[in-house]
Amino acid sequence: MSRPIIDLDSDPSTAVLVAGTGRSGTAWVSNIINYANEYRYLFEPFQPYRTQEISNFRYRQYMRPDDTDPSFVLPARLVLSGAIHNPWVDRYNRRLISRRRVIPEIRANLMLKWLRNQFPKTRIIWLLRHPIADANSRMRLGWKDHLDELLSQEALLDDHIGPLRGEIMRARTEFERQLFLWCIENYVPLRQLAPGDVHIAFYENFCERPKFEIDRLFHYLERPYTRAIFNQLRRPALLSRDETQAIRRHDLVENWRAQILPHQIERAIEILALFGLDVFYGEDAMPKRLDPWAPKPSAHEATHA
Repeated sequence: MSRPIIDLDSDPSTAVLVAGTGRSGTAWVSNIINYANEYRYLFEPFQPYRTQEISNFRYRQYMRPDDTDPSFVLPARLVLSGAIHNPWVDRYNRRLISRRRVIPEIRANLMLKWLRNQFPKTRIIWLLRHPIADANSRMRLGWKDHLDELLSQEALLDDHIGPLRGEIMRARTEFERQLFLWCIENYVPLRQLAPGDVHIAFYENFCERPKFEIDRLFHYLERPYTRAIFNQLRRPALLSRDETQAIRRHDLVENWRAQILPHQIERAIEILALFGLDVFYGEDAMPKRLDPWAPKPSAHEATHA
């Protein structure tokens, strides 16, 4: 029989949600936050087929920011307060008594603003990884794109992606479909969130500029850290088979280039531009900017930067 896990402080303000798309590094960054094992680790609790308490949620649930339906609010509170216990969410937890929780989640992007409104003191990290690297990793694992489920959510269509439905349905390849999934899951929070709602972090910076990104992250968390944290950077979590062969952090950033053809990269940039998400990423493997809400530099400023 497994030993009980005790949360001494169930207030949602003591939870840290690390949200991103599948293969964006949510588990890895959660482990970086929990490098000293100070947090209870709840693995992807918004998986409705694994967590009975949120079984009324869709696999990728869209929530309007002002929705106060208790059948959604109360289960989300159970998650953030640590009241959820099952073999799925506790599979990677190593702390039995805690006052804090870190929650990696790949199914929460479409409800980040809703979570911010309902639980304003929960710290939320919105993690991004280059869409081509993300899509390539999911394809190699054989993951489904779930576009049909997203297109069946009328509220999501009405609020955000209805005008792009035709483009999404015309996706010709699995690569394109996975890119559209990435775009939808990041387009919605980009449209809904405001500066200061969440902390935006980038997978590539954890690989190439770890101290810079860790400083930003822990400043947001208002927590100190020690040099022991850098040991966790050497252990990316839940890698695909191909990624385990590219274990150097730089390779994890650039590895997709050897597997994606030039015309696919061009098509990816076209799809990103449809959603305005070329503000984050382009042909280069590294992110373009840290703040998507900052005004774009003028042509004169860009020339003299």
